Amino acid sequence: MKQILGMKWLNELIGDFLSLIGADLESRLGGGIQFFLYDVIKITILLCVLIYLISYIQSYFPPERSKKILGHFHGIWANCIAALLGTVTPFCSCSSIPLFIGFTSAGLPLGVTFSFLISSPMVDVGSLILLMSIFGTKVAIIYVMLGLVVAVIGGTLIEKLHMEDQVEEFIRKASAVDIDSPSLTQKERLIYAKDQVLETLKKVFPYIVIGVGIGAVIHNWIPQSFVEGILGRKNSFGVMLATIVGIPLYADTFGTISIAEALLYKGAQLGTVLAFMLGVTTLSLPSLIMLKKAIKTKLLIVFITMCVVGIVIVGYLFNLMQGMIL
Repeated sequence: MKQILGMKWLNELIGDFLSLIGADLESRLGGGIQFFLYDVIKITILLCVLIYLISYIQSYFPPERSKKILGHFHGIWANCIAALLGTVTPFCSCSSIPLFIGFTSAGLPLGVTFSFLISSPMVDVGSLILLMSIFGTKVAIIYVMLGLVVAVIGGTLIEKLHMEDQVEEFIRKASAVDIDSPSLTQKERLIYAKDQVLETLKKVFPYIVIGVGIGAVIHNWIPQSFVEGILGRKNSFGVMLATIVGIPLYADTFGTISIAEALLYKGAQLGTVLAFMLGVTTLSLPSLIMLKKAIKTKLLIVFITMCVVGIVIVGYLFNLMQGMIL
């Protein structure tokens, strides 16, 4: 599976082309160009295919239908379903927040909506496929399972804290209009999926280029000893450092995967690399600013704390398991 999704044939094809035009693939510049072209093309292909398939699936789960599904479950089962629904929603935290606000204003339990909010950017289907393409099936599956556990536990704890009064009043008093979404024909679903590909690619592609560019620099110019010293086994605080560094950034899994791949190649620990990715995708600064408009400071601090603790635990667990799963 890793060989298929990793598109090694594409890397060889790009290498042959660059050699044909006289590029020295053994040099830093030649190797950097090969890394950049390969990852940009590979990630863009995966992005388009994944967005198309997931958007087609999403066409069967508009917010109204998702709300009804969640309304049929109670307790921890509702948190589990909300976390699972988060896996087929948009790829970044900013695009998940409007759905979170809609679910909250519709009267769904606060803990359930937070399980959705944590899960959506952390463990989407795109993350699963991309991680399989770089790190293999074991890593991807364990990553998703642990991400779902973090989402369920985080939402459950928030529910137990009874912090409904920490949601802004305009959301709590919003009148949820229960309108049935019109049923779509197969042609309309396919058109919707295609439009989502074009719209998402337009927004995400610049981050892919920037992320791959940074990854190429790390891969070909940053000394391995430097990366190992900061993010390797010798630094016990590497996971926490990677998580904190990732928070101010804004990207999704597609924008961070090349950086993660390059860091791992240079000697960073697997859990530390994944903690960085989770910090970027789950707790990006723009998404926290958006979320602050919907909830009060106390609840925002609780949310950030739970996510950071969950990410750090996941990171250290992966570091402990690295020898067994890579």
